[in-house]
Amino acid sequence: MENEAKREELHFESRLDLSKLQNKTAEIKQEIQKVIVGQDKIIDQLLVALLVKGHILLEGVPGVAKTLIAKLLSQTISTDFSRIQFTPDLMPSDILGTSIFNIKASEFEFKKGPIFSNLILIDEINRAPAKTQAALFEVMEENQVTMDGITYKMKQPFLTIATQNPIEQEGTYRLPEAQLDRFLFKIIIDYPNLEEEISILKREHIREELSKLDEVKSILSPLDLIEFQNLTKKILIEENLIEYIAKIVLNTRNNTYLFLGASPRASLAILNASKGFAALNGRDFVTPEDIKEAATPVLQHRIVVNPEREMEGLTAQEIIHQIIETIDIPR
Repeated sequence: MENEAKREELHFESRLDLSKLQNKTAEIKQEIQKVIVGQDKIIDQLLVALLVKGHILLEGVPGVAKTLIAKLLSQTISTDFSRIQFTPDLMPSDILGTSIFNIKASEFEFKKGPIFSNLILIDEINRAPAKTQAALFEVMEENQVTMDGITYKMKQPFLTIATQNPIEQEGTYRLPEAQLDRFLFKIIIDYPNLEEEISILKREHIREELSKLDEVKSILSPLDLIEFQNLTKKILIEENLIEYIAKIVLNTRNNTYLFLGASPRASLAILNASKGFAALNGRDFVTPEDIKEAATPVLQHRIVVNPEREMEGLTAQEIIHQIIETIDIPR
């Protein structure tokens, strides 16, 4: 009886109805898992980015399904999708669009480029030169493109997923810090383990002529996604957890192992991403675990390890974990 009374005391009613959001995101995950093996954490991070309107940088060696996972995600949402293959000769106008003279109307007419879509896959983003990369600055941060003095707003939802290969250096251009800072998450896709590799081979062996993309059906409408994004904004976070986020980011600026710490944009990114993880788990409040879950993918591309420490083999992920371990969790 005493245990039942305690359970009743602990029972609470959620302030927000997140059941539809949780069910739909679970369905998306199931659809992607029909093709992708063993990347549950990465799929969760992609879904969180969708919920908080954050751009994603996928990094991994060739053949680990970076492009495929982005395509599969787009397949589960009934929105416009465009793919831009970045190459060294790509110009800003190839992305944003260009003004063409209309002889009949005797005036210039703006022809929109492939960036004017809902979900955009930018394949091998580090293959284009700085001039072309800079063309993404405004649209990624402000959801708009300014051409010839006229501002064109992007239709919502709007999300970019960029991929890059960290190994190959020939014909690539390192992304500037200002560009990296515009990505909510940097998600590193690693090799599968033995069991996952065997599962991939078995699935490919039994697959007939059906395309991988044809196996995945659409789950979300644009209106559903916008509704879920608005719900996620309303997730509660206590003041002591806001302070916890600030302490983590401040530590990156004072850390002797780091040459460059994270900016206030990183603090906001952790705040929003932690709300996304809470919503994904059906909670209308943020916990310290949500913040820990968000910290690594948010910070690992925003901090720069000291060259001496880097030569010793210390990685950004290891430093972030050390920082989290040294800061007391709010109770």
